[in-house]
Amino acid sequence: MGRGDWSRRRFVAAVAGTAAAATGCGGSSDRAASAPSTVSTPSAPPAAQAPGASTPGASPTPAGPRPLHLGTYTSAEDGGTGIGFATYDPATGAVRAGRTLEGVGDPSYLALHPAGHTLYAVNEREAGAVTAVRLADRKVLGSRGTGGGAPCHVSVHPGGRWLLSANYASGSVAVHPLDGSGAIGERADLVTHSAPDPGPGQEGPHAHQVVTSPDGGHVLAVDLGTDTVYSYRLDEQTGRLTEVARARTRPGAGPRHLTFHPGGRYAYLANEVDNTVAVCAYDAGTGRLTVGAAQSTGTGPGTSYPAQIVVTPNGSYAYLANRGDNSLTRYAVEADGARLRLLDTVPVSGDFPRQIALSPDGALLFAANQRSSTVSVFRVDADSGELRLAGEPFASPVAVCALPL
Repeated sequence: MGRGDWSRRRFVAAVAGTAAAATGCGGSSDRAASAPSTVSTPSAPPAAQAPGASTPGASPTPAGPRPLHLGTYTSAEDGGTGIGFATYDPATGAVRAGRTLEGVGDPSYLALHPAGHTLYAVNEREAGAVTAVRLADRKVLGSRGTGGGAPCHVSVHPGGRWLLSANYASGSVAVHPLDGSGAIGERADLVTHSAPDPGPGQEGPHAHQVVTSPDGGHVLAVDLGTDTVYSYRLDEQTGRLTEVARARTRPGAGPRHLTFHPGGRYAYLANEVDNTVAVCAYDAGTGRLTVGAAQSTGTGPGTSYPAQIVVTPNGSYAYLANRGDNSLTRYAVEADGARLRLLDTVPVSGDFPRQIALSPDGALLFAANQRSSTVSVFRVDADSGELRLAGEPFASPVAVCALPL
């Protein structure tokens, strides 16, 4: 059995089998009833943000073809052979295939250096690693071990000096230094989530994401196995992490992915196991996250595993990928980020949307559909946030990550 089957894919299959007897996975046939579609976090401000209102920082729509980088499982049956390099038309969403950088094993998640010169990939294998690729000539700058198994998420600290990765199988977070060229140095820190005890149905911690808060003051690690989001301070001189706070979800939620509202005061948490989302209040001074009540994904009674949630650059709408239901949920973001209002779901036009991403200008949404080996592209209506499929999905073997630039 290849490594790809061993980690996340084996986990998904095992939980799916349990659910059938009874994403990113879990649940039961007697899932608790969902909360109402509007959720308010503590101390939510009363003012509502009008849909379509612009927020500074949104990127203008570029002209001409733009890069689209694609992650896959190389050890999966009918999987890819490395990192895919494609292009997309920012006006139409049409994707054109390019060359593949072979020799990068199981690059299941990708991230870009803030300076734009280097691409990073996790190598989601039992002996996990992270790899750097110089984009100017697509040269591999080297790989470093993450100190854990099956790393499934990677991000770059805003200062561009530290690479952060989450080891799913071992429930740990790794920090690597980056030099001026973007190359990865020897690991500076490794933190394992040894407490609290695993949540219901979990055998141990499963770090699924590590991300820096918008203010740059804290690093947050989402752990599906312990139902916890850990907040750390990163020493930017040494790369060491110091825990400062923990936020617990309700037992058995299985948090998978966190994304911040552009305003920086609120974030949205996708819970894989109990098929919910939650609005979270964030305190920039302490790094503390306060998790709000569980909210419906709008997917109905069938088995579905939320994967990733994204927010438009202007902060007006949020979208959630639902594996199993194979849909995208649209939410209106209200009260300056403090509330999500469920609007609708649309078919993703693929099977098992593992990851979604917005183009820098927010005009297009890309969904990487793992089981159908496709990437679906949607136009995002600037006023209503409605999604409209932009042509036929693009074929990409075992697509698990799409990174539009």
